[in-house]
Amino acid sequence: MSPKATPLRDEHIALGAKMVDFAGWFMPVEYSGLRQEHVNVRSNVGLFDVSHMGEVWIRGPQALATVEWLTSNYAGKLENGQAEYSLLTNDKGGLVDDLIVYCVKKGTEYLLCVNASNTDKDFAWMVKNNRGAEITNESDKWGQIAVQGPKALQLLDRVCGGGVSQIPSFEFREMPYAGSKILVARTGYTGEDGAEIFVPADKTAQLWRDLMAKGQDLGVMPIGLGARDTLRTEMKYPLYGHEIDDASNPYAAGLGWVVKPDKKDFIGRAAILAGKEKGLPRKLIGFKMRERGIPRQGYKLFSPEGQEIGFVTSGTPSPSTGDNIGVAYVDKAFTADGSRIDVDIRGRKVQAEVVPTPFVKKK
Repeated sequence: MSPKATPLRDEHIALGAKMVDFAGWFMPVEYSGLRQEHVNVRSNVGLFDVSHMGEVWIRGPQALATVEWLTSNYAGKLENGQAEYSLLTNDKGGLVDDLIVYCVKKGTEYLLCVNASNTDKDFAWMVKNNRGAEITNESDKWGQIAVQGPKALQLLDRVCGGGVSQIPSFEFREMPYAGSKILVARTGYTGEDGAEIFVPADKTAQLWRDLMAKGQDLGVMPIGLGARDTLRTEMKYPLYGHEIDDASNPYAAGLGWVVKPDKKDFIGRAAILAGKEKGLPRKLIGFKMRERGIPRQGYKLFSPEGQEIGFVTSGTPSPSTGDNIGVAYVDKAFTADGSRIDVDIRGRKVQAEVVPTPFVKKK
């Protein structure tokens, strides 16, 4: 089966992007080069095609009850135009996905933005565990563009008619664009300022071209999946299939801050709490290499004495710091900053050190 195309497929090809099959989508992995794109997001502004992400709407009188049952965070606090990071939990105490919940109309209308590779699975899970709401997968109707970097808000104010820079973090506004309505959300996956724009599929290419044209003096660049991954790794943001999966306890993954068992009941609540109370043997940490070598997902970790103590979930050279960095689950005895760990890189034990995260501080 051929990969699906986003509304920006032709734009990527025209810009000379290297295209790959990613999660069943035909996507740009890089344009001018990963390092250059990464640095440009940290210093200027970059555009990401994230139209492959899924958009599921939950509506009706039972919308809030359904969102609360499906997700770990407390959606009841959200007012119109507010959003929160949350987790779609399963009944065994693991994670179906991580996502952002957008409150469009308090109590009766919510948009859930889910990971591209999980959209069909997530939607089926939501329908199976519905508490009486209307749940629709409208992913095909929407494109999505992320505008990220220290100059992102300046560009967004130009293109969206002003006011984007006044939107607080994790809030969103409906705005007019080219005869349609778009949702501009102050969210992102890079650690930089900016927004993610939900735009009707047939207006996505026009918006992309506007952003490119009006951002030339700001150093705007299109950014591929390669730099998107290095940017999020520097922030230690989790990626489903790497740091989290259907067996992950959110407390072990450092995501206890979006689990609100004292506020409500939700799927898997008891199992998640039981795992925490029992004592989770491993914890997610960040580390950097002290010797030459690049850590990659799945590499095993060892203590200096040779005992296996964990595994790498993500690893990359960091364009921002110059270090080779990684994220990993390790035994609790080795989670303190400064702890020595060894990474098995193709049979060779290479020294590394647990360090504070994020690797790059938010500006």
